Amino acid sequence: MSNLTDLTMADALHGLESGDFSAVDLTRAYIGKMEAHKSLNAYITETPELALQQAEASDTRRRKGEAGAMDGMPIAMKDLFCTEGVRTTAASHMLENFVPTYESTVSGKLKAAGAVMLGKANLDEFAMGGANSNSYFGQAANPWKAAGDTGVRVPGGSSGGSAAAVAAHMAIAATGTDTGGSIRQPASYCGIVGVKPTYGRCSRWGVVAFASSLDQPGPMARTVADAALMLNVMAGFDPKDSTSADMAVPDFSAVLTGDIRGLKVGIPREYREGVSPEILAVWQQGEEWLRAAGAEVVEVSLPNTRAALATYYIIAPAEASSNLARYDGVRYGLRVPGDGLAEMYENTRAAGFGNEVKRRILIGTYVLSAGYYDAYYLKAQKVRALVARDFAEAYKQVDVLLTPTAPTTAFVAGSQEDPVTMYLNDVFTVPASLAGIPGAAVPVGLAANGLPLGLQLLGRPFDEETLLRVAGVIEEAAGFTARPEGF
Repeated sequence: MSNLTDLTMADALHGLESGDFSAVDLTRAYIGKMEAHKSLNAYITETPELALQQAEASDTRRRKGEAGAMDGMPIAMKDLFCTEGVRTTAASHMLENFVPTYESTVSGKLKAAGAVMLGKANLDEFAMGGANSNSYFGQAANPWKAAGDTGVRVPGGSSGGSAAAVAAHMAIAATGTDTGGSIRQPASYCGIVGVKPTYGRCSRWGVVAFASSLDQPGPMARTVADAALMLNVMAGFDPKDSTSADMAVPDFSAVLTGDIRGLKVGIPREYREGVSPEILAVWQQGEEWLRAAGAEVVEVSLPNTRAALATYYIIAPAEASSNLARYDGVRYGLRVPGDGLAEMYENTRAAGFGNEVKRRILIGTYVLSAGYYDAYYLKAQKVRALVARDFAEAYKQVDVLLTPTAPTTAFVAGSQEDPVTMYLNDVFTVPASLAGIPGAAVPVGLAANGLPLGLQLLGRPFDEETLLRVAGVIEEAAGFTARPEGF
């Protein structure tokens, strides 16, 4: 029943309700895809036995009329979400054998809604990276290839395994986390939909922390409607997370009306700098689609955008330095013995962390040190406030912003060894993360090299409804149905 893996989540739920197939049938079809495409290395830990048990339980609930909102949907769980009884590694040697005794809030909500977990998806170690090349468990591969490719293309990062699994139809949807673009950029590279909710919309409790003031879980799916359905389940106040927003969660699926007449869409002029003609053409096409649907397109300015990337790479490493101090070999995770406590710390952290994680810890420790705190970290926080103010001013004029998602299509694995070059891939996604606003990446076409191109929409804080409504219009106008060859 391999054709079952072609269904959207909405169609699969309809098929289950109609009795056309069972959750076990659907799950077996996805397990078959996972077996066929192991070379993508999209999963760190596969859980087919657990998935089939959950699928059987789902079928039982549906027969009783007790099915949840995502009952029977086989999903990938980014291996940053703690899952009770299932190994959670954060793609690091440090947590290679860590099995949580508790469930993260978001994964718990999905489980309670009946979702079936196929496995834990690959990612950059501790979510630090933009190519999924920093995983202790190896490079995840993008199912898309350009003409003449002999090597693999990166799926983006850090949620690269999640994006690859959804694009290759090895999961009907997946969870991701977005700190500086880690949902939106891989979604763009892999030709799927990715949504970063407003900071605080989805609980961070039980998610292995990278940068606590930036991390935000979100859905990755093949359609806007599927992402909206998944966000309905994932979102909501959590008293266990002090940054969780105590706000009602609207029905995100109900807002996909296709009617955007009268809305104002902003085009940030600063985002045009350094954009390739191909990306610029797709962006202009997006403007035309929205005008045709009745929206008004307005140019706006975000003057502090130029400083956003440098600001992010001070704040995020500083928070990482603090968060990762807990991995010392004492309480859990890897322990490498030494001659005394200090040497044990040193040995454990030297062996447990990869190069990129060490680099960010060193940067973060430096900018937080007594002699440089004011010069770097405090100044970065002030610039962050200016970036957020730019967005607030823009939203006095417009309802949403339209930008490119990434400056290029997916690049060849290993072709960007320089860390600074890799950091520049986040240039369009980082500003929204600093401001805490919601964003969505939507696939809109193929580049000349045959790889997916996406557009990004950014909305007002806690206005995912307008964001998703406009995203649905872009999706409908683009009519993106391309599939990676062989998948």
